[in-house]
Amino acid sequence: MKAHDTVEPKNAEQAAGQGGDAADQTAAGVPEVEPLSLEEQLAAKEKEARENWDRFLRERADLENLRKRTNREKEELLNYGYKSLIEEILPVLDNLERALGHASEDGLPALVEGIRMTHTMLLASLRKFNVTPVEAVGAPFDTAFHQAMAQVPTDESPPNTVVEEYQKGYLLKDRLLRPAMVSVSTEIKG
Repeated sequence: MKAHDTVEPKNAEQAAGQGGDAADQTAAGVPEVEPLSLEEQLAAKEKEARENWDRFLRERADLENLRKRTNREKEELLNYGYKSLIEEILPVLDNLERALGHASEDGLPALVEGIRMTHTMLLASLRKFNVTPVEAVGAPFDTAFHQAMAQVPTDESPPNTVVEEYQKGYLLKDRLLRPAMVSVSTEIKG
């Protein structure tokens, strides 16, 4: 018989005997290839499961961060979304205040009263939206709320105190809409 020829079993007992010999060889210490392959597959699947779990946790954290950022932006819009409208109204308020100052000098009582009423109503409307004037005259100068336009040497006020307000500043809730334009006291030198 040649090496490449195969021997076919003559009966079922002989075939069973050959199968039994193969099982005996495996049990006798010949390494089995298939279980190692299963262990490798299991390790690969465990690694894939860990990677998927890590990816899931990262995506969940990203989603939570997005939710928080969206809520913050929504809150910001609700609290300060009308800021640009108020910034447009402030010059009108300034002009009303100037008109009141000049009309009082001319002595037109009906006009002055009408302007004063309009001014009062506008201020009340702005207060409803938490717009308040920045404290200025007599307050310590604060660069967060005041813009110095001039320095005035005087001994009537302590140094670095607001002595005159050229244009009012306003806050929207806790945020500065516009700084107050002021003059600040300094020590008299000499």
